[in-house]
Amino acid sequence: MGVNIDHVATIRNARGESHPDPLYAANFVKKCGANSITIHLREDRRHINDLDAKKICSQKNLLVNLEISTNSNIIKKALKFRPNYICIVPENRKEITTEGGLDLFKNKTKIKSIIKKFKKKKIRTSLFINPSFKDIKICKELETDCIEIHTGRLANLVKSKKSYLKELNKIKKCAILAKKYKIEIHAGHGLDYKTTKILSKINEISEFNIGHFIIGESIFFGLSKIIKNMKQIIKK
Repeated sequence: MGVNIDHVATIRNARGESHPDPLYAANFVKKCGANSITIHLREDRRHINDLDAKKICSQKNLLVNLEISTNSNIIKKALKFRPNYICIVPENRKEITTEGGLDLFKNKTKIKSIIKKFKKKKIRTSLFINPSFKDIKICKELETDCIEIHTGRLANLVKSKKSYLKELNKIKKCAILAKKYKIEIHAGHGLDYKTTKILSKINEISEFNIGHFIIGESIFFGLSKIIKNMKQIIKK
């Protein structure tokens, strides 16, 4: 399980000071049982900034998953910071959060070039995609190590108590196809206890990346308890 700590930086930035410290948070959530730390270095630096990313990626005792866009300056930063893992995500300045998967067809050549750069540095690369067969097939062409399936639609259906079986089945079928292509499968976006429990039944998914819910619930119950609860759900 990867824990996204972006919103620790969001809280810090609200005061323009140094507390709470994302580096401390990264080490703390690892002690609480997180297998890896996810941070998103956005072009507008709305939460994690360059210094945060540099410090966190330099920690030898942490496995760091750095989310980035295809922006050339951000790519240069990522190559310099040398995280353990990279996840390429779409980015829109006006969005509140990542709204969907990459447009792989439109950006195929650019993404292929980026993947090659990270492979040369032996950095595991993942693509954040919508659950579609078309995208899985393009991922095979691009020779990415992993995919992270955008679970936002499923999460919204579950939270609004609407029928989610069609979306769940779509995710499951995509995971099976990706596994057939020898692509590692991750899942993330909008996950809470209920949605994670539902998705944990898909054996092909090897990693869950969860942030907003964990940080939000920790206000009431503490990070250690929420991470422990999530890990128990994923193991079932």
